This record gives sequence, structure tokens and C-alpha cells, in this order.
Amino acid sequence: MGMALCDAQGKWTEIGGIAAHSGHELPLVIERKERYSFPSFDAELVQLVLPNIFIVFGDMRIKDHRLRFRSTDEPDFVELHFSLAGGGSMENHINGHTHHFKALQHNLIYSPEFDGIGHYNPNEPYQFFEIHFKKSYFLDLVKNTGDVLAEFCENIQKHHFSDLSESNLRMTFAMQQCIREIMNCNFSGGLKLMFLQAKCVELLSLQAQAFEQFSKKTIKSVLRSAYEIDCIHHAREYLAKNIHTPPSLAELAKIAGINEFKLKNGFKELFDTTVFGYLSDIKLMEAREQLLSGTAIKVISENMGYSSVQHFSTAFNKKFGISPGKVKMN
Repeated sequence: MGMALCDAQGKWTEIGGIAAHSGHELPLVIERKERYSFPSFDAELVQLVLPNIFIVFGDMRIKDHRLRFRSTDEPDFVELHFSLAGGGSMENHINGHTHHFKALQHNLIYSPEFDGIGHYNPNEPYQFFEIHFKKSYFLDLVKNTGDVLAEFCENIQKHHFSDLSESNLRMTFAMQQCIREIMNCNFSGGLKLMFLQAKCVELLSLQAQAFEQFSKKTIKSVLRSAYEIDCIHHAREYLAKNIHTPPSLAELAKIAGINEFKLKNGFKELFDTTVFGYLSDIKLMEAREQLLSGTAIKVISENMGYSSVQHFSTAFNKKFGISPGKVKMN
């Protein structure tokens, strides 16, 4: 499982992939963390191998605008691809297809072989997250799950290169939360295996749902330009950095450089939640982290701006399906 990279001198070096262990029984989840430093890029990768699933994520800093890659004896996998930061394109010379990607976009990709060029913005951080499902396992998982996946599966069965959609979609908050939970998983043994398997399937379900909804969408976008989309993303980033002193909707619209109508409707369109629904989500996510670190429930409730512990507990239970008190006990 991996890719080989060609440097400026024409030397190929394999990156990624986990070598088989020998002599002892394999752990339920094989994990490896690696750092690479080449003249053309630096990278830190985390790789997790489960039965039928391979997870890889990391940070890269590209020093050159072009990198030559090729796959190296990779088993037949279907890739769930998420670009967390940065962007670029991958041009596959085998089938002539170029896959473009930008920050906070996702797609499903079936590419049984790759030999081509990656194009990047030099010195711009690039962060990615990928889940690779073994082909036969993926096909069993997604049986009878909708027309969009059915067409994608037909291409997979025919061994045809395919993206689930010609257009990448924006990552939802639920996807980002699921990815964070996978990255920060601190279970071990069988619990770790069970947790990661469940989260990988959950992420696949979220993607499938997003593309099914996109295929049926008939309402025209209220956002007319890339600038307006950037304004909505700026609004979300501002909220995430100011959850304890959030602006009013009118103030946020001015900060983002867009009118209130487009802020409200564009935010819902891009992120499938309202402005204050998103604010509530990130506050509750932080509240959960504080609970796990031992902070008192009453203190958290006050810090998060709830009028009472009861209101905080109700919101927390609705979001996570568990009371704050039970989180502290665990």
C-alpha cells in the first residue's frame, strides 16, 4: 500500500505503506507514524491498517509545484478522499484523468493504478485524510444504497477508473467531526478496531448521503461567485475563533463582507446547518473536551454562555446522546 515519488535526479523512493510483521501474531490495528524529508517536499504521515481498511492522513509541505508519483503494488481499493487544507490536482497519465481538489472538499475515487503528476502551490501546507476500502468489502457495504453509488459500483466492478462525482463537494461539520475522532482515537486492542471500523463506515455513509442529496438538488444557489463562497468560509472561521464572544448575525455579515440574506442562506447551503446551529455545535464539542479534562459541569455551562446547567445538559444530551455527568464518570 503506497506510492513512489520521483525526485529531480530521477530516483524513485517509496512512501507510505506498512510492511508485514513477521514471527508474531499481528495486532488488530497496525499503526505507523513516519516523517519524510526530500528536496521536493516534507511530510508527516499516520497510517492505520485494519482488516479490509487502510487509513492514511498527514501534513505535507510541497517545495516544488510538480511531483511525479506512481502506485506501488497497491491492492484494489476504493478511496474516500478528504482535503483538509491546501489544494492542487493529480494528473493520471494512465487514463488521462485529472482530479482537482481544494481545501475542505471530498469525493470517492476508484483508481486501480496511478502514474502521473501532482500539481501543488509551492510552500503551501497541504493536509489530507484518506480511507481506502478493499474493493470487495466496499461493494458489499454499499449494496442497495442509492442510484449514485450504484453507477459508481458498476464502474468499479468493470475495473474502470472513476470518481463518484465530477464535482467535489464541501465537507460537512459532521464529516470533520468524524475525521477528528478517528485521528484522536485513544482506544486500544479490540475496542480500537471496533471504533475505527464504525467511524470509517459512518464517514462513508455521510459521503453517500451528501452526494445523493446533491444529485437531487434543484434549488439554485444563492451564492453567485467564488468571492461570496469565500465570505461564508471566512464567517465560519471567525465564529470558530470567537465562540465565547460571538457576533450578532448583522455583525457577522459585516465582518464577512456579505449581506445577511446571503450569509444565512449561503451558510446553510454550504454547511447544511444554520450559523447559530454551527456555533452551538462547536461550543458543545469544546464542552465535551473540557468535561474529559475534568472541568466541572457548572463551570463549563457558564463558560459556554448557557443560562443554566439544565439548559446546557439538555443541549449536550441532544447533541451526543449522553448526559454531561455520564461523560465525566467515564
